[in-house]
Amino acid sequence: MRYYIADCHFFSTILNEKMDKRGFADAEEMNAYMIQRWNRKVRPNDEVVILGDFSEEKGEKTNALLRKLHGRLYLIEGNHDHYLDNPEFDRNRFVWIKSYAEMKDNRRKVILSHYPIFCYNGQYRRDERGNPRTYMLYGHVHDSMDERLIDMFQKQTRNIRRTDFKTGQEDGIPCQMINCFCQFSDYEPLTLDEWIFFDRQRRQKLEEKEEEWYSKNRGEKAK
Repeated sequence: MRYYIADCHFFSTILNEKMDKRGFADAEEMNAYMIQRWNRKVRPNDEVVILGDFSEEKGEKTNALLRKLHGRLYLIEGNHDHYLDNPEFDRNRFVWIKSYAEMKDNRRKVILSHYPIFCYNGQYRRDERGNPRTYMLYGHVHDSMDERLIDMFQKQTRNIRRTDFKTGQEDGIPCQMINCFCQFSDYEPLTLDEWIFFDRQRRQKLEEKEEEWYSKNRGEKAK
């Protein structure tokens, strides 16, 4: 099995208490919970692609953490992965470390980047049934206003109609960008199919909340 996850930020007190407001008593409790969730899902020979910002600690503490986690690990480098420059850090725990990668996952392509890419390679490709053949997996933005803007971009992009110059048929523009933020999956690495399902559910709930908000405010304005 291959799993994906982003922005764990192990050891980060600031993200636990302020930005993400993860709700743990401290960073130690957060680490323990994330390790438990990870190892309950991932077996020793499974693959896990980490989409950046894995740890906030230096070399040796990050080494010790990595020794506790199951799986064959791959790292897409994030802007907070400063332990990579520490001379004590052992890079051998990762199969590879890259800033960008493209991989195959059950006859589909996955574009892997810490940062969201709006016009990604293979975006327009579909299979014989019309299903997307390429997915853009990212992190970095957590559950922030930036992610809300990405949600809006995807919705608008999918609703735009264009004429395919090859077939001459009118169709929507494919846009399959998935934020693999660890908090969205309750800190559990997920397969591509699981992320597709969770992402669809999350966006549907956001749209329902938006519609509820607009309906309420339209009613108040009418009064």
